[in-house]
Amino acid sequence: MDRRITLVTGASKGIGRAAALELAKAGHHVIAVARSEKALTALDDEILAATNRNATLIPMDLRDMAAIDRLAGALLERFGRLDGLLGNAGVLGTLGPLETISPAAFSETLEINFTANWRLIRATHPLLRMSEAGRALFVTTGIVPRPRAFWGVYGASKAALETMIACYADEIEKTPIRVNLFDPGTVRTEMRFKAMPGEDPLTLPTPQEVAATIPQYLSPECTLHGERLVFAKRAKA
Repeated sequence: MDRRITLVTGASKGIGRAAALELAKAGHHVIAVARSEKALTALDDEILAATNRNATLIPMDLRDMAAIDRLAGALLERFGRLDGLLGNAGVLGTLGPLETISPAAFSETLEINFTANWRLIRATHPLLRMSEAGRALFVTTGIVPRPRAFWGVYGASKAALETMIACYADEIEKTPIRVNLFDPGTVRTEMRFKAMPGEDPLTLPTPQEVAATIPQYLSPECTLHGERLVFAKRAKA
């Protein structure tokens, strides 16, 4: 395939869905991963209407770590490489005082926001090395540099992600792979509404506005590496 092959997690809604569409419009063959097969099918219909090409749809739960390994094997067999990875999938988890968080909620938040991304790196790194210009981008949050009450578990999971990606960037400095973090800021998504139900969503940028900036970071021309890219700051520049 002469198009860039790019994997997008959390592609069924929000930033992930919008990014999958933007990447397809930019000429990528999108491998869309999410739990909802129905939502993925709707995304594929929209991609087909916009580009006259289909995406590859992978309905799966990222908590199934063995499935991530199987996915990498399938991508190797079908495409022989991976050019881009957008680690977007995430959960808000339970907001509240740390002593009130259940062990199950704590574990799920860490599994999806942190551990699943490690398994993705572990599984897809060889595929990214097979690309002439492998690019990876992982979505983080402004809570990391600005911790606040009741966001402890979510913030910790993303802080762990940021540290891991910074280490990964250092490890692959001398390879063709470039990896960065992407902080979208506050966005008009279901997750944001769940966290801040009293906020006026019309004051926030849409997922489409934010996602429009993502293809540049997954393109061969992007030489940024080990950076924390913030949408709001770049929008004002």
